[in-house]
Amino acid sequence: MTQEVRGVVARTENAPVETETILIPDPGPGEAVVRVQACGVCHTDLHYKLGGISDDFPFLLGHEAAGVVESVGAGVSDVAPGDFVVLNWRAVCGQCRACKRGRPWYCFDTHNARQPMTLTDGTPLSPALGIGAFSDKTLVAAGQCTKVDPGAAPSAVGLLGCGVMAGMGAAINTGNVGRGDSVAVIGCGGVGGAAIAGARLAGAATIVAVDLDRRKLDSARGMGATHTVDAHDRDPVDAVRELTGGFGADVVIEAVGRPETYRQAFYARDLAGTVVLVGVPTPGMTLELPFLDVFARGGALKSSWYGDCLPSRDFPMLTDLYRQGRLDLDAFVSETIPLDGIEGAFAKMEHGDVLRSVVLV
Repeated sequence: MTQEVRGVVARTENAPVETETILIPDPGPGEAVVRVQACGVCHTDLHYKLGGISDDFPFLLGHEAAGVVESVGAGVSDVAPGDFVVLNWRAVCGQCRACKRGRPWYCFDTHNARQPMTLTDGTPLSPALGIGAFSDKTLVAAGQCTKVDPGAAPSAVGLLGCGVMAGMGAAINTGNVGRGDSVAVIGCGGVGGAAIAGARLAGAATIVAVDLDRRKLDSARGMGATHTVDAHDRDPVDAVRELTGGFGADVVIEAVGRPETYRQAFYARDLAGTVVLVGVPTPGMTLELPFLDVFARGGALKSSWYGDCLPSRDFPMLTDLYRQGRLDLDAFVSETIPLDGIEGAFAKMEHGDVLRSVVLV
C-alpha cells in the first residue's frame, strides 16, 4: 500500500525548499522502505538545490541518514524489518569488472531503487544520491542499507553515510596513512575534519590542519590535529614543510576541491608522497601543473570517491569504534534541527557556522 509521508523537496533551481506530502510505494524486488531517524545536512544537498549536479528537478533531498527498516521486497535477505541501518549511496552490483576483481569499493554499476517516489500529483521525484532521506520514510535498494549496532545514536552514525566516511576513507583507504606518517589536511569542514580523525585512528604522528577559518582550526584540534595553519597568516606549503622537517607531508588530503588548494597540496607533500583529492570540484574548473614537476616529484595523485569505502565492511567497524569511545562522531554534530529547518541549515553551512546540522525525524 502506498504511504503518504513528509519530505523536503527542491522543486526548481535555487528556490527555497518545501516540506511536502510525498508518496512511497511498497518495496519491490530488491528494495526496502526505511523509517528515517536522522539525516545530516550535507553540501551535496545544497548542490542539488542549486542545480549544480543535474537538472532533474524536483529533488527529494537528504542522503546522510540512519533509520530502521520497515519493510522489504522479494529476494531481500541481507536486511529485515526492525534492523537499524545506515544508508549508503553505492549499493555494489557484485558483477562488474571491479567487483569481480575483488575491489567492490570501485564498483562501476552501483544501483538504487527502481520504483520512483512521487509527489501527490504523480510527479516522479529524483532522490538525492538515490536516497532522499529528508523524509519520514524513504525507498532504497536493499543494498543501500548497512546494518550497524542498534545502540548507536542515529544522529552520529548517520553521518557515516556520506561526509564522515568520505573524509575518514580518504585518509585510511585512499591515502593508506600508516603509523608514524605525517599528514596535512587542507580544508577542515566536515569532510576534512573526518580526514583528520581518520589519520589519528591510523596512527599518524604529525597531522597538520590548514584552513582560513579559525573556528574550523579549533575543531580540527579536537579531531586530532597536532598543528594548525591559518592560511590567512602563512603560506600553507611553507608551513607544512616547516612542520615536517622541511620535507613535506607523507600524505596531503585536499578537502576543498579548488585548483589553488590542489596546487598547495601537490607542493606540500614529500617526494614520493601522496596527494588525495576528496573535495569536489565544480564543472568548468581546470588544473595546470608543470609537467616536469609531476614527473620529478614522483609519488601518487589520487582521487577518493566516497572514501573508497565498502559500506558492509567500514560502517559496522566505525560504528563499533564509536560505541567503544575511540571515535567521537558526536563531535561532528553541531546542532539538531526539525525537518522544516533545512533552509536555515543551508545558510549556516554557507557561512561556515556548522560542521553538520542533523535533522531528527
